Amino acid sequence: MSDEPVIDATGLHKSYGRVTVLEGVDVQVPQGGVFALLGPNGAGKTTTVRILATLTPPDAGTARVAGFDVVRQRRQVRKAISLTGQHATVDELQTGEENLRMMGRLRRLPRARARARASELLERFDLVEARGRRVATYSGGMRRRLDLAAGLVGDPSVIFLDEPTTGLDPRSRRAMWDVVTGLTDQGVTVLLTTQYLEEADRLADRIALLDAGRIVAEGTAQQLKDRIPGRRLDLVATGPGAYEALERALGTRVAHRDPVRLTLGVTTGGTAPEVRALLDEIDPGRSGVLRFAVNETTLDDVFLALTGQAASHERQATVV
Repeated sequence: MSDEPVIDATGLHKSYGRVTVLEGVDVQVPQGGVFALLGPNGAGKTTTVRILATLTPPDAGTARVAGFDVVRQRRQVRKAISLTGQHATVDELQTGEENLRMMGRLRRLPRARARARASELLERFDLVEARGRRVATYSGGMRRRLDLAAGLVGDPSVIFLDEPTTGLDPRSRRAMWDVVTGLTDQGVTVLLTTQYLEEADRLADRIALLDAGRIVAEGTAQQLKDRIPGRRLDLVATGPGAYEALERALGTRVAHRDPVRLTLGVTTGGTAPEVRALLDEIDPGRSGVLRFAVNETTLDDVFLALTGQAASHERQATVV
C-alpha cells in the first residue's frame, strides 16, 4: 500500500438551498485497501462520494482522484473510477453475460476483448452458471455481484461503493465482503460508505466518522475504539418497570439504550469489584437485573459517543 493519496480532498463544502450538507470535509485515502465513511443519516456520506465521483460539484474546496481534479478533469477521473450505488443498475432483460459485454462495448473495448473480459468477470464473481440467464431471475446477492462486475469492466483503480450490501441477507453480505477483500488484494482502492458498523470493522483499513457535514474522528477501527475508555457493561432488566428504574438510577452514565430488549449499556472498567459495586448501587434488592455481560468497546459505542446517535445494524438508511 502506497502512502501517496489516490484520493485527496480538502475543505469540501456543499449546500442545497439553505441546507448545509458538508462543512469543510478533508479526506485523504492512500493507494490500495479500503477506506470507510461512517455516519448517521444525513451526515453527508453520499454527497461526499458524489463529489469525488464527479457527479456533483463542490461549492468550495478541492479534490483530486487518481491524480486528476474532480472539477477540471472530470473525464480523466471517470476513466479511472467505478461507482456502485445502493441499488443494482444492471439491465434485467439481458443475461448476465450480455450486461457485461454491453459494458465492455460502452467502454470502447473491441468485441473480442469485451467478450473475453465478460468471461473473466463472470468467473471471478462466481456467475458462470448463470451467465445465460436473464438478470430478472437473479437473486439480490447475484445482482449486486453482477453490478460490481460491470463496474470493473474498465479496470478502474478506484472504486466507490455506496452502501453496497443494503438489502442483502447475511449470507449474501458476507459473500460481498469476500469480493471486496479480493479487490484490494489486487491493488484497487475502495472507498466504502456503509450503514453496517460490522462491515466497516471487518473491511476497512481506515474509517472516517462523519457527523453533520464534518469529520469528527478518523483512524483504524481499533484506534477509534481506543477513544472510548474501558469496556461496556450490558444490563438486561427483568421487565419494563425494572428497565425504567435502572435507567433512572444510572442517569447520564447510560451509554446505550435498547428498550425493546430491555438492555442498558454502561461504560465500565470491567473489573469484578467495579461491576459488583455498580449492581449493588442500582439494584440493591437484586430484583431489577436479570443478567449482565461485560463486552469490549465496539464501533457502536464509538458511533454513539461521537455522534450522540445509536447505530442500528439492520436499518435501511436514506443518506444525503
